[in-house]
Amino acid sequence: MKRPLWAPWRIEYIRNEKQDDCFLCRMFAEKTDRKNFLLFRGKTCAVLMNRYPYSSGHLMIAPYRHIAGIDGLTPAENLETAALTARAVTVLREVMVPQGFNIGINLGEAAGAGLKDHLHQHIVPRWIGDTNFMPVLGGPRVMPEALEATYALLFEPFNR
Repeated sequence: MKRPLWAPWRIEYIRNEKQDDCFLCRMFAEKTDRKNFLLFRGKTCAVLMNRYPYSSGHLMIAPYRHIAGIDGLTPAENLETAALTARAVTVLREVMVPQGFNIGINLGEAAGAGLKDHLHQHIVPRWIGDTNFMPVLGGPRVMPEALEATYALLFEPFNR
């Protein structure tokens, strides 16, 4: 490939001072949902956009409670995680029209969890011919839409 791939949004992550606290816990405590790309607050869990997504519309479901493992979820957290995952798929199908999804949880650093101490489930919309090989080969992702635009697209369907 002769042309460079640009991911200018990554520079914010690279240059920002890394914080020791849990960014999910901090976001849930704040009331700046739009700034944090937090789309929906349920009773025990929330839906938020991944700030460093694998594809446009990459969402996460996370319990408010700081917990590392799926085996420690309460029945209410477990049920709401499943319900919000189904809702996320419905909204993404309606608004972004993906042709498939990757849904999963990386438990522990060895499994690829960037945030290993606060459980979160990924919902990644996929399209035939998307750039799915990019994260595997080298890390860069080609994003066709700014996070703010995707947030504006998804916020209303989550909150009707």
